[in-house]
Amino acid sequence: MAADPQRTPDGRYIIVDGRLWRAANPDLSRDDHSRLVSELMSARRAVGSATRSGDETAEREARGRVHAAKVALGERGPVWWADGARDETRTLVRNSSYARWWETRRGEE
Repeated sequence: MAADPQRTPDGRYIIVDGRLWRAANPDLSRDDHSRLVSELMSARRAVGSATRSGDETAEREARGRVHAAKVALGERGPVWWADGARDETRTLVRNSSYARWWETRRGEE
């Protein structure tokens, strides 16, 4: 099993291939988080199945489910933090407000 992805010090983002991706809202209850992750995985499987079958309507619907689950998790849509910091999703860490912290991490990976 793969190791958990690295997180920014404030926990707002995970880092994948040097890029920031918004993490799930840590204020979700464990049950809500589990339920939403389960729905997300089910929706992703439905996307794959619809894509393989060529059913564009089912694929669109499944992609909508993926999006809805990610919004509910806090990974998309309005940010879940309240300090006014902008969303840096998809930004390269080296080009983000975390650049100085990231530079200090070199060699630790």
